[in-house]
Amino acid sequence: MEKRILGNSGLRVSRLALGTMTWGRDTDEHEAADQLKTFLDAGGNLIDTAAIYGDGDSERVLGGFVGSLAPRDDLIIATKAGISFASGERTVNNSRSNLLGDLDKSIARLGIEHIDLWQVHAWDPIVPLEETLSAIDLAVTSGRVRYVGVSNFAGWQLARAATLQNPLFGKAPIISNQIEYSLLNRGAEAEVIPAADEMNIGVLAWSPLGRGVLTGKYRSGSPSDSRGASPHFSGFIAPYLNERSRNIVDAVCVASEGLGYSPLEIALSWVREGYGITSAIVGARTAAQLRGILTVEEITLPDQVRSALDEVSALI
Repeated sequence: MEKRILGNSGLRVSRLALGTMTWGRDTDEHEAADQLKTFLDAGGNLIDTAAIYGDGDSERVLGGFVGSLAPRDDLIIATKAGISFASGERTVNNSRSNLLGDLDKSIARLGIEHIDLWQVHAWDPIVPLEETLSAIDLAVTSGRVRYVGVSNFAGWQLARAATLQNPLFGKAPIISNQIEYSLLNRGAEAEVIPAADEMNIGVLAWSPLGRGVLTGKYRSGSPSDSRGASPHFSGFIAPYLNERSRNIVDAVCVASEGLGYSPLEIALSWVREGYGITSAIVGARTAAQLRGILTVEEITLPDQVRSALDEVSALI
């Protein structure tokens, strides 16, 4: 699998990353092991997790494979900190104390000495950004983290954080921003991607298949074994089951029929080769499904197909 430099760093990551959000909850250890082996055999190296995924179970499952199933040096482990559901509701807390506490717990669950890419999971409108960034600097200088990034930051938030973290002043540079990006959600093109490009920051695209909708499996309703029918994810899928999304999915399916590829391959290839995108994060229920996803590595969309998809999915 092709490797790309992530932002203003020397870190080389695969242009597809393996997402582990369901590991330890909907995906058991046996299935997760098969997925990891399939991904590594295909040449991938970037594994994405977070402290909040499965209340830490995703990190625990991944940590059980490090060294036994996969040599540590073959993995770029990326995790995130700052979000919790301790009170029963989603809470963002980017205080120095909370972030560094999350970091120590992540390292313990993963059973490793350092995190390759540590990301602030979301913007905190309450905690001063300078305090949040002080945690980033300490994480790097203490050796617990190699590189740092952010997640779900708006364009101005990314620009302010990256400016304050200027390496000329001895700061740990922000090298990436992880955002949602797909044919169904191109909002990042307005400010986030241009800001990242201007500041040489890599972009990691999560949910490049439009939360699974771009595979075409929801065209006739929600299959019983799909995320759309799951109590954990039905609300996550619902925003993309509207008329605009259906028109885009129909266009993807027409392109897939014309080119002889699956809708998944069309939609994922569009994101992977998108302007400013370093890597697209993909998740799967099974290793067999993941193998189908990884076939996109062999695909390049014709310019006319990309242009048609650009038009039908253009920002309103």
